[in-house]
Amino acid sequence: MQPTFYTLHERTTEGNTTIARYTANLPSQGAWNEHEQHMAASTGILSYELENFMPRADMRIGRISLDIWGLIHLGDFTISTRVLRPGRTIELIEAVMDANGKTCIVARAWRMVTSDTSAVAGLEDDKIAHPEQLPDWNGMKHWGGGYINSIYLKSDPDNRQGKGIVWINTDVEMVTENGEVKPTSDFVHLLGLVDTANGIVPRIYQPDNIEWLFPNLDLQIHMHRLPEGRWLGLETIQQIGHDGVGLTSSILHDVHGAFGHSEQILTVRQL
Repeated sequence: MQPTFYTLHERTTEGNTTIARYTANLPSQGAWNEHEQHMAASTGILSYELENFMPRADMRIGRISLDIWGLIHLGDFTISTRVLRPGRTIELIEAVMDANGKTCIVARAWRMVTSDTSAVAGLEDDKIAHPEQLPDWNGMKHWGGGYINSIYLKSDPDNRQGKGIVWINTDVEMVTENGEVKPTSDFVHLLGLVDTANGIVPRIYQPDNIEWLFPNLDLQIHMHRLPEGRWLGLETIQQIGHDGVGLTSSILHDVHGAFGHSEQILTVRQL
C-alpha cells in the first residue's frame, strides 16, 4: 500500500464536537526537527477535518487561520472539530490538534454561503507560467525530512533570494482509513502544500550550514475561489525586519490562475 501522510484510527462524536484520532506517518515529517510534523502536512489534515465537518452544499470555506502553539508532534494525535459561531449565511468552525496532552495547532475557518456573483467578478492577480513551462528544481532538498522528500517542484529561473515563483506537487495522499487510501480532494491536496512557501525563496540562503532559523508561527489562507487540480503555484516574497520578525507573503495559484493569498509571520533567530 502506498504511503500516506496520516493514518486515521477512529472518529467519534462527543456532544457537538467530532474527535478524530490519527498517527502522523513519515511523509509528514518536518524540516526543522525530525520529531515534528511539517506545518504543510498538518495544514492538510486540519483542512481535511474542516472540509468534512458537517458540510453544507450551499457553503464553502473562504479563509483558514492556523496558529502554531508548540511542537507539532510526529506520532499519535487528535483533532477536535466544532462550530464556534453557527449561522445561516456565515459560520465559524474550529479544528484543534492535540498531542501528549498539549495543543499543537488551532485552526479556524470561515464558511460562507455561495451565490452567483459572475456579473461583478474580477481579479487583479495575473497568471504565472504553467508548471510544464518551467524546469524541475531540487533547491529545497537540503532541508531533508519526510515532507520535503515527498514533494517535487518546478521553479522560475529568474527567482532570487526573497522573491520568486515555484510550483509544488506530491503523489502522496493525505489519509489512510480502515486500511484503504482515501482519495484527497483538490482543496485538501493544495492547502496541504501552502506552508512550503516559507522555504522556497528564503532571504537567508544557507544550503550547507544552517546558522539562522526563521520558522513561521502561523499560516493565514484567504481564497476568493476554491482551488482545482494538483499543482500549487506560489508567487512568494519574504521580508525580514530589523528586530527578529519576518513575513512570508504569497499569491496562491492553481493551473487556472490565482485563487487566493497566504501570509506567514516568522520568528527569526541566529543559532
